[in-house]
Amino acid sequence: MIVFNKLWETMKEKGISQYKLIKEYHISTGQLDRLRKNENVNSYTLDQLCKILGCKLEDIAEYVED
Repeated sequence: MIVFNKLWETMKEKGISQYKLIKEYHISTGQLDRLRKNENVNSYTLDQLCKILGCKLEDIAEYVED
């Protein structure tokens, strides 16, 4: 299972809030909700988050076994 716990840590380190992602970067609330619930998100969203945060994929997502 892929989890996005690291995303919230990276956002805090970079000083980017969920509000800022929505208002300035046009990340949808639906996508953020799916990330919070560790549900399916598309690779475009992950790519955009990496660009916004200036990080690598492993800084926002990780695979953990059930």
